[in-house]
Amino acid sequence: MYLDLTLLSRCTTMVIMEVPTIDCASLRGLLEGDVPGCLVLDCRSFLSFNSSHISGSTNVRFSTIVRRRARGGLGLEHIVPNEDTRSRLLSGEYESVVLLDDRSSDLGQVKKDATLMLAVTALCRNPCGASVFILKGGFDSFSSEHPEMCTKPSPPQGLSLSLSSRQPESADPSSSPCNTPLYDQGGPVEILPFLYLGSAYHASRKDMLDMLGITALINVSANCPNHFEGSFLYKSIPVEDNHKADISSWFNEANEFIDSVRNKGGRVFVHCQAGISRSATICLAYLMRTNRVKLDEAFEFVKQRRSIISPNFSFMGQLLQFESQVLASSTCSSEAGSPAIGGGSSVFNFPVSIPVRASTAQRSFLHSPITTSPSC
Repeated sequence: MYLDLTLLSRCTTMVIMEVPTIDCASLRGLLEGDVPGCLVLDCRSFLSFNSSHISGSTNVRFSTIVRRRARGGLGLEHIVPNEDTRSRLLSGEYESVVLLDDRSSDLGQVKKDATLMLAVTALCRNPCGASVFILKGGFDSFSSEHPEMCTKPSPPQGLSLSLSSRQPESADPSSSPCNTPLYDQGGPVEILPFLYLGSAYHASRKDMLDMLGITALINVSANCPNHFEGSFLYKSIPVEDNHKADISSWFNEANEFIDSVRNKGGRVFVHCQAGISRSATICLAYLMRTNRVKLDEAFEFVKQRRSIISPNFSFMGQLLQFESQVLASSTCSSEAGSPAIGGGSSVFNFPVSIPVRASTAQRSFLHSPITTSPSC
């Protein structure tokens, strides 16, 4: 079909560009080609993308503020935020760009303010020499026809690790344990491939940490010990879990620490005492900053993996303030405010969590469907 795009920012020229569709079989052929020259841009939500996506695809998403400013035109930095990928696109390495949403058959079915439409518009305004296509039937069709080319979320598994209130043998016998059995069940959960979340008990189990390939820990407490300082790199964030604690002052420092470990190929385990409030807050701040997502999206993403997370009310307020900073910096807009505030809805009305992901059989203790909600 043909898409009429009116340049509303400093330009009145009408751009008419054909945006054809491509079927699932043809996309598979492009992805399996000898020379990788196809960039797949997935325009679904952050949660949908992380649930399952075409291997190698890039998630495109915009905040409410970006959508509000879209009439002025979006640049490629919004569509392809990764600088390396964007450079490859502009240099002509990609012969084709395929965009997709959940199930649209062509651009005529896409809403004018949808992420896919805004992405197509930006690509038309910034020609890069690549052919632009819309995936017919979206991700739903492709995942149905070619599931082997999509990431597969694992079904939840039961616990196989026996737990004890005793201090683990691997911990320093002179230290007092920070064990609370209700939320020490299972093991650390994977938030991102390089970022894990759990409790102080998990942090005292060297066998768990070694099995996960953990190289560094963030201890978000003032009294839980660092058991293995000779084996792992530690970052201490000594805050209490109360309404007076200023945890937001540690966000940038924690984010930089996680990034530094990630850039070296390591993995970070974040914990407090229970892995419910303080450490969850640090993980939420990292997701919001690095993925440019709102608090409610980040919250549900983490809650899918560790269902008992519950940052205290003060921490949620600090995260909301951080959200406005993140969205403001991503759009360079002075009007940035939390899109979660207003409209008669509350960011605290989060969806009910879905079953957590499980790991392979030999690591079944890593993810557990914990449903209790004790205070941290």
